[in-house]
Amino acid sequence: MFSSAPCCSYCGKQPATLKRCSVCKHASYCGAECQNAGWRQHKKTCAPPLPLDDVVEKVKAAHVARDWRGVLELEGRMEEMMGGRPDATCSTILKLFITAHSGLGHSGVDARDHLLSAARLMERRIGLLGRMERFRDQGQVICAFGINLVLLGREEDAAKQFERARAVGAAHGFFSLEANSCLGLGQLAMQKGRDEEGVELLQNALVAGRLAEDEDINLELAALSALVPALIVTNAIDEAEPLLPRLREAAKEDSQEGPFQPH
Repeated sequence: MFSSAPCCSYCGKQPATLKRCSVCKHASYCGAECQNAGWRQHKKTCAPPLPLDDVVEKVKAAHVARDWRGVLELEGRMEEMMGGRPDATCSTILKLFITAHSGLGHSGVDARDHLLSAARLMERRIGLLGRMERFRDQGQVICAFGINLVLLGREEDAAKQFERARAVGAAHGFFSLEANSCLGLGQLAMQKGRDEEGVELLQNALVAGRLAEDEDINLELAALSALVPALIVTNAIDEAEPLLPRLREAAKEDSQEGPFQPH
């Protein structure tokens, strides 16, 4: 869907071979012509490689501080950071930049560009997690990819990703993936006016969320937050009312959780 092949830092083409900048070891060019043409911009960031551990720690610190643009200032060194590192470390590095792009993808004139960048990195991480046989994490990223596609206005593609995540969950017995995928599919169905289908999917999401292997309160809270309004919209108020106390309780429990830590 999105190409992740290396490309020229100046013209964006993807020739069979690229030549790297001899100073920073990161920027790549078709040849001398593109390198000379791109120097005016590249010289602003061109610097000798930093020790990989130092770069990783800077990215993590910026991420914890929710300084998304601070994270992305280091994205030009992503390939350098990942080179020769274990798959688990590469997955964490990709996650940091995905979260940074996603955080900037909800507003601003360049929001769509950030969402597209996040999508490309998500596809790359999905493949990596599959290779590592970390199927639960893979399914979670697939669901996040689906949400990303919804924000890009690509609902049909998003539905395919939610179904994909649901299949991963069914194959490996993860209720959390059933919950997240049914939540995404249910919300899409409600948006399209398929209320009966949407409510059924959201009910499935709630049941699966309560059975989730990690007992994550966020799964139940997300399902309740979507299901209760859906029941009210469809005039099933008698079914919605018994869920309200648990919705309030889950929201209170969620507010008491500690700060996010990247992993």
